[in-house]
Amino acid sequence: MQPYLIETFWSEEDQAYLCLAPDLPGCSAAGNTPLDAIREMQDAMSSWLQACSNMGRELPMPLAKPHKAA
Repeated sequence: MQPYLIETFWSEEDQAYLCLAPDLPGCSAAGNTPLDAIREMQDAMSSWLQACSNMGRELPMPLAKPHKAA
């Protein structure tokens, strides 16, 4: 799998950690801990990419870059 950026953050509304992949629209996951959310996200990303491939669509190139702290 390509090295797609995964953004992980706490959601007060959902009372869970959420993950998003900016390069994979609509691909998200949640978990009780950051690690749980990331594991769920890896499964979601695999499913998203497989569905894209099954539909004959070109897989997106990873464009999002991690943020660097100063």
